[in-house]
Amino acid sequence: MPVIRKGVTTSLLLGLSVAASAAGLPLDSLKLEPGFSISVYADDVPNARQLAQAPDGTLFAGSREEGKVYAIRDTDNDGRADHTRVIAEGLTMPTGLALRDGTLYVAAVSRILAFDDLVDNLDTPPEPRVVYDGFPTASHHGWKYLRFDAGGDLIVPVGAPCNICDREGPFATIQRLDLESGETETVARGVRNSVGFDFHPDSGDLWFTDNGRDMLGDAVPPDELNHVGNEGEHFGYPYIHAGDIPDPEFGEGHKPSDYTPPMQKIPAHFAALGMTFYTGDAFPKAYRGNIFIAEHGSWNRSEPGGYRITRVVLDGAGQVSDYQPFITGWLQDGEDWGRPADVLQANDGSLLIADDSAGVIYRVSRQ
Repeated sequence: MPVIRKGVTTSLLLGLSVAASAAGLPLDSLKLEPGFSISVYADDVPNARQLAQAPDGTLFAGSREEGKVYAIRDTDNDGRADHTRVIAEGLTMPTGLALRDGTLYVAAVSRILAFDDLVDNLDTPPEPRVVYDGFPTASHHGWKYLRFDAGGDLIVPVGAPCNICDREGPFATIQRLDLESGETETVARGVRNSVGFDFHPDSGDLWFTDNGRDMLGDAVPPDELNHVGNEGEHFGYPYIHAGDIPDPEFGEGHKPSDYTPPMQKIPAHFAALGMTFYTGDAFPKAYRGNIFIAEHGSWNRSEPGGYRITRVVLDGAGQVSDYQPFITGWLQDGEDWGRPADVLQANDGSLLIADDSAGVIYRVSRQ
């Protein structure tokens, strides 16, 4: 039977099924939903952020503090990487990655770089080609997340350059970049800092996480899981937070009804980052179409929260019917030993999780 904890509906986590500790990490402290196991896939990826995987299995990971991009391979297909190499370094917060036709695209704050034919040339990585350099240079919320849409355009967020401020676009938006023409258009407005999004497997609509503002207390405002129903719609920042909370500085004269509310409120400061729709066959059928979210964890709460992977279930009408923890345990007695930053469905249907604090990538599979 579901229980209510701090305003979040969760299922009792009855299963504790983890592989033996690896890389000195206390994996046995992680609690997973029953029937799943977790192991370390790669343990030499400092500050691992967004992940992208090529059809041949090569996994790429960006980083924020290291300025490096990593290529990771499991050459013997045993479920653990045996070869990790740096394919680029000296970049400015190259967190966001997207693959298309063997070329890796990397977001480095104001620039989008392309490593042409990288998948076939890992031993001699090419020099990056600048495909766009027109995004703001502000580093505050300047790191990015990338995905290609169905039409081949790149979806790129531009975070607000502050905790709370009212700046003209493209700040606080999600943009679509046409790589051929270099032209951009606004997909969503009023988005403070999205570092995770994916497309619904049936409708193709964009869903994204957004981090709420700081300095209003432990519980206000919630982070958000949002759905773009009409391109260009406004999600409230900096005027209205989480659909119904006027900002004390910028909210005057603004009505919540003028803005798009979140599909799911996420506890304040849990820092919802990477997310993915699960479309594979390796998990039970009930998991197909679910959203997995990496909740990175708080830095500004008196009682820390987050540090977990959650699972969102949608009903037949595309509404959220359940939101619950999928993996917990990176936070122990108020101290964290890991911070999930991204989640990716791997080619084999397992789930890969980047941990930018422990510097590892985990693999979640069925037992």
